[in-house]
Amino acid sequence: MGCFYSAYSQETITLNSLLQEMTDFDAVARFPSPVYTLRQASSYDRRSVSPDQPGWFANSDFNQFIREEKKEGYSEFVMMDVEGPGTMVRFWLTTLTKSGVLRIYFDNEPTASLEIPGFDLMKAGFGLGPALLNPHSSYEPEGKGGNTLYLPLPYQKHCKVTWQFADSANMKTPHYYQINYRTYSAGTKVTTFRREQLSRYRSAIDRTDSILRNPPQAGGKEAARDMVLSPGKEMAIALPAGAAAVRELTMSITTGRDEDREKMWRSVIIRIEFDGHPTVQCPLGDFIGSGAGGKRIKSWYRDLSDQRMLTSRWVMPYRKSATIFIQNSGAFDVSLHAKAVVSPFKWDNRTMYFHATYKFEKDIKDVKWDYDPGKVAKNDPAGPIDWNFVRIQGKGIYLGNTLCVDNHMKSWYGEGDAKAYVDGEHFPSEFGTGLEDYYNTSWAPVVLYQTPFANAPRADEPSSTGYNTFTRTRILDGIPFLHSFFFDMEMLSWDGGTIDAGATTYWYGTDTARPL
Repeated sequence: MGCFYSAYSQETITLNSLLQEMTDFDAVARFPSPVYTLRQASSYDRRSVSPDQPGWFANSDFNQFIREEKKEGYSEFVMMDVEGPGTMVRFWLTTLTKSGVLRIYFDNEPTASLEIPGFDLMKAGFGLGPALLNPHSSYEPEGKGGNTLYLPLPYQKHCKVTWQFADSANMKTPHYYQINYRTYSAGTKVTTFRREQLSRYRSAIDRTDSILRNPPQAGGKEAARDMVLSPGKEMAIALPAGAAAVRELTMSITTGRDEDREKMWRSVIIRIEFDGHPTVQCPLGDFIGSGAGGKRIKSWYRDLSDQRMLTSRWVMPYRKSATIFIQNSGAFDVSLHAKAVVSPFKWDNRTMYFHATYKFEKDIKDVKWDYDPGKVAKNDPAGPIDWNFVRIQGKGIYLGNTLCVDNHMKSWYGEGDAKAYVDGEHFPSEFGTGLEDYYNTSWAPVVLYQTPFANAPRADEPSSTGYNTFTRTRILDGIPFLHSFFFDMEMLSWDGGTIDAGATTYWYGTDTARPL
């Protein structure tokens, strides 16, 4: 589990090469080289061992550590301890009180390479822009809240992360964390991160942050079409033949009546076929990451402006042919202008097709969070469930999802943890600490936010009643798989009830990969 790659690469992985990869749109369209596994260390409740045993939905997802290491006069609690070669690619954390010391050790050195005065990555002194280090909406410098770090931290031999509580009282305060990391195959050369590299690569760091916040416009041949789609009608855009890729897809969509404008984002369906393979089929609003209602989103791969113009920057390669279909499944006319920017793409044995897989379900059971951990939930009709976003068979890489919820309850619905399974593993590669934590925020926020990799485009009510949309996409923290990939979310809430949910999953796969 987690050790299925065995290739050797002469390429040396450095902070600079990883920064370049972060702004290379083509990179995610090819299976990774050097190959790696993607895993997560987190503070999930350690009573969760197996779906067949009690405790699978236990919810004390804080102050959970691998072990305690006693030092002279204090203790360090180990959050992550992994062999290299590898790279930390996402570090999310949050707490109610920040006092203490966070340490990161590289390559088995006795002294920490990075020592941070608090459970707060904003205090690390990295000097990063908001794309690479962003505070959560609840963040207070000396109080509640956390942040998410996307600056990659590579290491050759080993990485250990520890936390030292300030005092015994501090140990009773919840501290939550998630650390996503790559592990490369043996023999991969990696230049271990040192603090002086922040100065050496300062221009590359700043440039990466700027590009992530302001993605460049693509160039190439344009295939465009304008049409008024009446109910039940469909239009098709045939793209230039030959080995190529869609670099950018833009659409403006309008309808005559104000009361229909929110509905059209769910009633207009996008379908895409590459080389005869249907790989995309979902409502236009969910495809772009906005969900129901067409609310604004600004991210690395996707934008939807207040002027009702959407832009997709997912690179979508094909060998010979591609066709984009737009269908009006609603009860009213929509006016549509669509344009695809296409340029040559060299197809090789690592190239994969882009997929957007959509699922919708009404009245999903969302059980109160304090379900008895002594019960085996799968044997209890009243027990919580893991709601599945997607099941994929074949080889590819998972790059995130959009979750649009219509919450029927009067309080927070997202207490459950995200779980990602690779190649049939029994215990997930990623076991999270709460729905909002997966989407790079914390403390059950019902507020709007926009970052390159995670966004909340819609939040109807402060209580979370009504529509809520969260979306997260991935680059360095994409999850490769050889045979299968499943993604689940625990259905736990503050008070219990039901939700309607639409999930769109973004992934790339070889020509034999398909959703189940």
